[in-house]
Amino acid sequence: MNLRSSELLDRVERGEEVTVTRNGRAVARMVPVDHTDGPPHPTSSTGAVDLPEIGLAEPATNTDTDGIV
Repeated sequence: MNLRSSELLDRVERGEEVTVTRNGRAVARMVPVDHTDGPPHPTSSTGAVDLPEIGLAEPATNTDTDGIV
């Protein structure tokens, strides 16, 4: 892929989807960006990033870890 990356990106920019394989097995897919949806992580005017909720547990607080050595 390194030798052909520019060519592959050109194809994706023209709307083509490209499957990247390693040893004959698909490992990734390159797809064109849909610019009608806006940036993937919209930011506010102050620069704060508004990340989507993905359902991870809240981080531990000091009171949660006081008894852990």
